[in-house]
Amino acid sequence: MGQTPRDLADKMARRRAQRANDGYVRETFREPRERARQTARAFLDRWPKAAYMSEVEYWRELPGDEIEFTMRRLRSAD
Repeated sequence: MGQTPRDLADKMARRRAQRANDGYVRETFREPRERARQTARAFLDRWPKAAYMSEVEYWRELPGDEIEFTMRRLRSAD
């Protein structure tokens, strides 16, 4: 028997809750390719990987040469 829409919604909600409590701050952007590169570089310059475990968590190409991407980093201590 397959999953019902309710089962799927509950599963997605649990994943979202787990992700919200994983200690990372996430920011999602949707920009033209060149600006996306600049934004990602500025993010990594501001929150270096060595200190914040920063990275591009997810990205995808959209029509019109746009990129949607999510950057993540550990929360800062301050």
